[in-house]
Amino acid sequence: MKRMIAATLVLLSAMAAPAFAERAVIRGLDKVTGHAQDYTLTLGRPTRIGTLEVIARACSKNPPEERPEVRVYVEVFDHPPVTEAQPQAQRLEIFHGWMFASSPGLSAVEHPNYDIWAVDCLD
Repeated sequence: MKRMIAATLVLLSAMAAPAFAERAVIRGLDKVTGHAQDYTLTLGRPTRIGTLEVIARACSKNPPEERPEVRVYVEVFDHPPVTEAQPQAQRLEIFHGWMFASSPGLSAVEHPNYDIWAVDCLD
């Protein structure tokens, strides 16, 4: 009987844990043109959004019976254009951390031309 109760508790705790996904959906906004687009990112693979390179490292969302929340851990790099003053422009890390769909302003990417935020996780 004790084993059955312990197994049930383990199963229930696993069901309530956030599920990690294979892909993340983020929305990118070009502030200059006002154009927004959704991007599906495969974890670990870089995706270009204008001059930004975005790499999603983890994506999870709460189960349907809990308060909706999507969390995406991303690394964001900027590839500034090559100019005469800077003929060898280097990739600059501008953000790394968790983004939360319910609070897009909590962990925002600071960039003059682009804005990105978490939308969803996909299996």
